Amino acid sequence: MTEIVVPAVGESISEVQISQWLKKEGEWVAAGTDLVDLETEKASVQISAPVDGVLVKILKPNDQFASVGEVIAQFQPGPKAATTSTPGSSVPPSAAAPVAAPGGGNESRVMPAARRVLEDNKVSAQSVTGTGPGGRVTKEDAILASSTPPSNAAVSAAATTIASSAVATPSRVSRPVATTITPSSTALQQGGPNRNEEIKPMSMIRRTIATRLVQAQHNAALLTTFNEIDMQPVMQLRTKYRDAFNDKHGVKLGFMSFFAKATCEALKRFPSVNAEVRGNNIVYRNYYDIGIAIGGGKGLVVPVLRNVERLGFADIERTISEYANLAMANKLMPEDLEGGTFTISNGGIYGSLLSTPIVNPPQSGILGLHAIQERPIALNGQVVIRPMMYVALTYDHRIIDGREAVSFLKTIKEVIEDPSRLFLEI
Repeated sequence: MTEIVVPAVGESISEVQISQWLKKEGEWVAAGTDLVDLETEKASVQISAPVDGVLVKILKPNDQFASVGEVIAQFQPGPKAATTSTPGSSVPPSAAAPVAAPGGGNESRVMPAARRVLEDNKVSAQSVTGTGPGGRVTKEDAILASSTPPSNAAVSAAATTIASSAVATPSRVSRPVATTITPSSTALQQGGPNRNEEIKPMSMIRRTIATRLVQAQHNAALLTTFNEIDMQPVMQLRTKYRDAFNDKHGVKLGFMSFFAKATCEALKRFPSVNAEVRGNNIVYRNYYDIGIAIGGGKGLVVPVLRNVERLGFADIERTISEYANLAMANKLMPEDLEGGTFTISNGGIYGSLLSTPIVNPPQSGILGLHAIQERPIALNGQVVIRPMMYVALTYDHRIIDGREAVSFLKTIKEVIEDPSRLFLEI
């Protein structure tokens, strides 16, 4: 028997959360196949089967926490033919996954998690139709059955029973009992609001996000300044070269590469925005590692583009696309998220018109992008309709003065409204 233990997943990480078991107890697994997703405070990692064999027993179910080095499952090595459920098989009884409901036969097999839900709600397993493989009753089936209101026939039968008992008892008892069955109470049973509560542990990534956001609010003097940008020049440039760019580089030309390069130019002009407070010192960085906030499968993550000053537009777009795919699959590694000297967050993709982003400690600034919206503006003495975007810079006022913050945003505006500046370096 082989023990599956939580591996060392990164410096200073001592605890993980079981995000999802990808295989079930009793299931044969090929070597190298992922068994479980683990969530750390920085990213998600997977544990694979060391050799061919059977996942015998899961010791730590989904959502529970485990320490590095802790045993979370038992694994029985062996070829597939030797681990099938045949007489004399070496697979322990615990490897058999579903537990048959008493008297239910094969058609009413109940998964362990479903059985607990049914027992807690006093629901008969035989009355539940399974939708899982082989007709198994899953946890979702059990929850649905437990929360389904009684049928009209059941309500009518209950009302008849109570009414009969009311006639056979003294009036001082029957009156209050009889008045409990009313059309309004029956309607409430049949279609009343669901007031159930569900308690789930906060995920490791969500806990880290919460801690860092509170840390930023407590340890920095945050202030936000705003500006707006006419996006028409960049949009026209994208339209003109979109197909040629995609044909040559195999990736779409997006807005983020323009803003990443414009941010890099602004950081060069205003080094304090790229700096951090370290004790009583200010650390100025001469490199530009820009984090790009991405909504992943488990929450907001900020993978870092390293040395943006050396990257071309295609490199930036390609790297962002790769990070986005990894984030949705919960496969970003801790090293993908570490470091970073500045962050860009694009709430506009979700429809945000204006917001005040919070810095990612120990960074001192974050640029917030928002939705592009056509608005009337005054241009050369005329009122015209242009695609406009509000931008916001939240910064640590301890080391960044208001003049620098405003000038930083103005630089972003000038570069985006005249992209040729990126190539002429003016």
